[in-house]
Amino acid sequence: QVQLVESGGGLVQPGGSLRLSCAASGFTLNPYAIGWFRQAPGKEREGVSCLSRTDGMTYYAHSVKGRFTISRDFSENTVYLQMNDLKPEDTAVYYCATRFNWNSWTWYDEKQYDYWGQGTQVTVSS
Repeated sequence: QVQLVESGGGLVQPGGSLRLSCAASGFTLNPYAIGWFRQAPGKEREGVSCLSRTDGMTYYAHSVKGRFTISRDFSENTVYLQMNDLKPEDTAVYYCATRFNWNSWTWYDEKQYDYWGQGTQVTVSS
């Protein structure tokens, strides 16, 4: 059974850090680009970061650049999103997703992604 499972969310104070994990089961992540998306209440889902499948290039939304880092552990078949200096506006449900057909120009486009996890809640509040 093909499955993506996110974990690592929680409640953190502004300025704090969290590391989200996206573990794949039933398939290997190697051939896929992996994206992280988030959806805040009342807002559309937005692309946060992506790790390409071809050259390992990383992409970030302007709002998180310099604070978030995406990485992959091939042996664990897992992708991570390290989130530092968290802000209240980072509060959202975070999703990971995979895509096979890669185009860097559309890394942020959720319609290009095939498989999705169930999401993990991140709340940044004092």
